Amino acid sequence: MDREIEKLLPHREPFLFVDEVVSAEEGKIVARHVFTEEEFFFKGHFPQYPVVPGVILVETMAQSGGAGLRKLGKSGGGAAGLFFLASVDKVKFRRQVRPGEEVRSEITTLRVSERTIKQAGKAYVGDELAAEAEWLCLAGEAPAG
Repeated sequence: MDREIEKLLPHREPFLFVDEVVSAEEGKIVARHVFTEEEFFFKGHFPQYPVVPGVILVETMAQSGGAGLRKLGKSGGGAAGLFFLASVDKVKFRRQVRPGEEVRSEITTLRVSERTIKQAGKAYVGDELAAEAEWLCLAGEAPAG
């Protein structure tokens, strides 16, 4: 696992779907992840024709957006905070993502406050749009204990 990603995200294997934040600017975050044949979900989704589940593509975009915000120092909820998806809207799946393919997430931050983060994103394989969505995350600290 990339040390920078460990610092930017609280997620760990097998539920970490960002390999690298390619760029993080005020208007746009770009991150990437290669879905390897070893991903845990391919064994059951579907063994005869493995594809990345749509919810994992949404999670990939949300993680990319969170990592980019942390890289920019605008994460809400403090440095050790966690992000919890509160709503997902306008989701569309345009293309299947298969083992060995790299997904490039392009994220736009719509709003950040101390407690909420609203973002929109598109996930691409090469130049092909695979998925798009908007989401709202609640930012907060993990409970002690």
